Amino acid sequence: MSDAANAAADTARAAAEEKSALSHPPVDPDATAAYGDDPDQVIDFYVPRAEGAAGRPAPVVAVLHGGAWRAPYDRRHISPFAAFLTRRGFAVASIEYRRGAAEAGEGDPVAGRWPDTLDDVAAAVDALPALVREHLPQADAGRIVLTGHSAGGHLALWAAARHLLPEDAPWRTDRPAPLRGVVALAPIADFAVADKLEVCGGAVRQFLGGDGKFAERQPYADPALLVPTGIATTLVQGRRDIDVPQAVAEAYADAAAKAGEVVGLTLLEDVGHFPLIDPAADACAVVAEEIAQLAW
Repeated sequence: MSDAANAAADTARAAAEEKSALSHPPVDPDATAAYGDDPDQVIDFYVPRAEGAAGRPAPVVAVLHGGAWRAPYDRRHISPFAAFLTRRGFAVASIEYRRGAAEAGEGDPVAGRWPDTLDDVAAAVDALPALVREHLPQADAGRIVLTGHSAGGHLALWAAARHLLPEDAPWRTDRPAPLRGVVALAPIADFAVADKLEVCGGAVRQFLGGDGKFAERQPYADPALLVPTGIATTLVQGRRDIDVPQAVAEAYADAAAKAGEVVGLTLLEDVGHFPLIDPAADACAVVAEEIAQLAW
């Protein structure tokens, strides 16, 4: 098969995977709580639908959705994945955050808001334990695993690394986040590599404010520059992902290794970008197992 034919086949497969993942009807949460005043500063809570290990309180999976930090993609598209996790015995907290506004005219939506997107993720993660105790009494607020898909994978890795941010960063913490671990799914984990590959239509450069701000802001937002975190971290990546290619996850794992930290990298054969959050796909079950390895 020619290169052109292979590319066409990959594009068709990716479209079918995306269609499947987004075909599930949204699942309403059991409760929703605000962590700020903006309508997007909310967390949806889902109670576990299956008994956890030995009847213990359920661990919490905090989910950050993807969508290239762009406004059209919100937490509703990942709610079937959240519901899937509850059937595996997890409590779930699905975090919404402010994303880029739509362009005037016919342009693509903007990727992210600076600094609002990062403001929101930091505030949500800080508020999460107290909100879990209030809205998920059957869950263990001391046993939280952070996960995220695509741009949400970036945000999960970033949130776990805030203690490594430059000292003048407003989101910096004085100690690592109290997490059991991070499971990042096809994450935009290395900004230099993702920018070179023009991932999601150049979303990384746009997220950082364009050419004039990229180098200045990269140290404050690029997970590959914020290692080692000291927090157990696993990346799950489809080998046939054409949205966020495997090279991006590998670059992050390599950066961590050079910093003296071992990061798990689970590569799935014949899997693209969206099966990782598609309850109908085998890859989604693999994701749940990776989360369980850290949660329990």
